[in-house]
Amino acid sequence: MSGQVNPLRGEVSLALEGGEMAFRPSFAALVAAEAEVGSLFALIERAGLGDLRIGEMIALLWHCRARRDESETREAFSERALAAGVVALMPVVKVLFMQLLSGA
Repeated sequence: MSGQVNPLRGEVSLALEGGEMAFRPSFAALVAAEAEVGSLFALIERAGLGDLRIGEMIALLWHCRARRDESETREAFSERALAAGVVALMPVVKVLFMQLLSGA
């Protein structure tokens, strides 16, 4: 899935196999992520302590996809994200956290 990332809408991009993917922390996305991983503020706190789990990062990214390809399964998305490497995922997760905290 690819498409132009719109930073004015709070979108951030990640290069994955198959092209760039956009992520945006919409209210619905954050509610869904929180339902899965628990308090997002606790998640941010754990991340600050170095205790962020890969499954939590993938869950946040999965729910914050700006444009969804309904044919892509969570498992396929997870594999593509992990193939990019945790080092590539962290800046995107950091931006999503900053947007959550700042209300962007």
